[in-house]
Amino acid sequence: MIPTRPVLPGVAADWELHDRLPQTLSPDVIRAINPPSRAIHEHRRYSWNGWDFELPPGVFQPGATSRLVHSRLLDGTLPVAGLRYAAMGSGLGVEAVVAGVRGAAAVYALDVHPESVRTTVRHFERIVGPAGPPLHPVVADVWEGFPDGVQVDVVTFNPPAIELPLSDDPDIARNLCVGREIAARFFAQLVGRDLLAPGGVVYLIVSNTAPLREIVAIALDAGFGAEVVHVEDWPGDDVQTYLFALRRAGTRPVSDR
Repeated sequence: MIPTRPVLPGVAADWELHDRLPQTLSPDVIRAINPPSRAIHEHRRYSWNGWDFELPPGVFQPGATSRLVHSRLLDGTLPVAGLRYAAMGSGLGVEAVVAGVRGAAAVYALDVHPESVRTTVRHFERIVGPAGPPLHPVVADVWEGFPDGVQVDVVTFNPPAIELPLSDDPDIARNLCVGREIAARFFAQLVGRDLLAPGGVVYLIVSNTAPLREIVAIALDAGFGAEVVHVEDWPGDDVQTYLFALRRAGTRPVSDR
């Protein structure tokens, strides 16, 4: 396992980091770790940080990987205060709620699933309330549908990047099994439309149940430098989950300005 401190800046260091990342786990191991569940078609409840959330059918319920992001938004490890924040794949809206509570300047909640966007709005309005920052709900396939001429300072992205067909259920596949191509579209659109403000950062979380090295290579090829914010080793299996901070090469973080 590599250390969780940031690597030294520079292209060579970034590709050295890439080369030290673990290989994708075997298909049998990935299937064993991710048994498909049809619970997504039921009404469910979810609680975190003393907040209660209702989940309509089709809305993704956060797991342990998502909670790694939620916790670090809440404790300020991933700073959003005073910044324009985008939750890519908002799901039931935990990230949007945390960003609102933490004082983001504006919150953009993006999801390809319309009911997830509506659910995010309901939870944001109930928990954050009118005293919070403006919430901009966007039904979008990655960045398609995001308003032109708008830039954000911080993005979090937990892509459904497993490449095995774990289920033919479209809701399960949408939340787990899109593969690396979603990362390719994410970075191509982000750069091509100039949606990330100068000094902005993408916090990407991905594990070796997905094509980890290939996804990081997509980011590096798109002109981003990579730092490791956190590595999680899960007890009982060989999964390693990496939380990266990705910034355009040659830019200073917004927080340094």
